[in-house]
Amino acid sequence: MIIDDVTITVTAGNGGNGIVRFNKTKMSLGPTGGNGGNGGDVYLQGVSDLTALKQFRFRKDIQADNGETGRNQLHDGANAKDTILLVPVGTIAHNLKQGGSLEINQIGQTELIARGGKGGKGNFLFRSATNTTPLQAGKGVLGDAFSMRLELKMIADVGFIGLPNVGKSSLLNELTRASAKVANYPFTTLEPNLGVYFELILADIPGLIEGASEGKGLGIKFLRHVERTRVLFHLISTDSQNPMKDYAIVKKELQEYNPLLLAKKEYLFLSKSDTASQEKIEQIKKDFASIKKDITEISIINPESLDGVKKMLNEIIKEKTVAVI
Repeated sequence: MIIDDVTITVTAGNGGNGIVRFNKTKMSLGPTGGNGGNGGDVYLQGVSDLTALKQFRFRKDIQADNGETGRNQLHDGANAKDTILLVPVGTIAHNLKQGGSLEINQIGQTELIARGGKGGKGNFLFRSATNTTPLQAGKGVLGDAFSMRLELKMIADVGFIGLPNVGKSSLLNELTRASAKVANYPFTTLEPNLGVYFELILADIPGLIEGASEGKGLGIKFLRHVERTRVLFHLISTDSQNPMKDYAIVKKELQEYNPLLLAKKEYLFLSKSDTASQEKIEQIKKDFASIKKDITEISIINPESLDGVKKMLNEIIKEKTVAVI
């Protein structure tokens, strides 16, 4: 199960206190209290594992280690180790106390989110010509503490969208080594599935329904994943009573959630073409042509139709390569 939205409490380590100590050795009297160590920082680091947020399902309070208290003979307390939280690429971290957010877009990207407190000064650093026996030492500073919302918005090259049960998972399984659950009923897919086709990441987005942008069905939870895809493969089933209406429903939900989604490059596919007559397929194509949309018939049991899909994916790979160069 993919955890894609979780709120945690983050507390960086507190700085250790400085101490008051004096050298008791004759002829070497004087302050020798060491400084406290710095508290541990907290970082986010991007990883490819989309399930990485699962660690926060029950682990809600993140506490970095505190710095050590200063010691005698000018020995400073040890600095605490930093805490690194692994999160999936595509995670947006929202600071719920101070506002603002940051995104983890690359594997290995590491961002400081909570700074540990500085260690307090030992009494050795308070010495002066007028204060040769300082009796004061500094207290360690408290580390940053706040609540943070971690929101996963998957980053994929191609997102498969459409109403429930139009064959998105089946197509993903045929094109990649994904093992998405497939069954002949709506909402078989309850969380995004990913597959890799050469250099491309393909995402099977759970089915959208009318009112999804208002939270109905699987709603906004998965619409936000569509935001992070570069290209959309929009599947419409030949067994639909009204393919044009199905298309309009999904487009409407995309627009109401975020109008910018309509600017994404879109390929239309008429899925399950093996279950319909050629006359019906031609009529559907004609209907879409009337709104200047090309739709390609596909079937997972028709290798030639899948070859056509692969050619499209290969073109997307070329475009991606050129963009990187």
